[in-house]
Amino acid sequence: MRTITDAKALSAMANPFRSRMMDALKVDGPSTASGLAARTGQAVGSASHHLKVLSEAGLVEEAPELAKDRRERWWRLVDPGTRWSRADFASDTAAVTAAYAAEALIVQRQFERVQEWNANAATVPEWDDAAFATQNWLRLSPSELREFSGELIDVLLRWSHRDTPDDGVERESVFVFARGFPAQP
Repeated sequence: MRTITDAKALSAMANPFRSRMMDALKVDGPSTASGLAARTGQAVGSASHHLKVLSEAGLVEEAPELAKDRRERWWRLVDPGTRWSRADFASDTAAVTAAYAAEALIVQRQFERVQEWNANAATVPEWDDAAFATQNWLRLSPSELREFSGELIDVLLRWSHRDTPDDGVERESVFVFARGFPAQP
């Protein structure tokens, strides 16, 4: 998990297409600009531009060993995940603004995914039975919340990096998110 410490990376991630491209690379693995364009519904030239921005921000890198010839360019994520804290950017107004924009985009995309799932869940009853939603109220100090988030992230990373069993069972990409922050009922 990479901790983002510069505004350039945050600004790069605050774009909807770039965010979707990073998600596609996370779920599907390395890809070409044309593959990412098809996956995200944009033109190949636009995908190439966004890959350049992500590369300059240190979020993606070329994977030349995957190319079949010199014209083909493959891309992969530099890190399996990212995180940041607005507190790390307190002295940089532009970085704090970029952090809020990136976070707002992530929350919007989480909400849209939940809405899409709710609209289509009945069409896949085997997944509807397995899907879950949960919310809890905890009484924690800031240090306890940091400890809790570390444990939760560790569980998610363990499951995302596990060796997928070769047992003939078909598996789908599954989106899991959680947030923890002080609030009142």
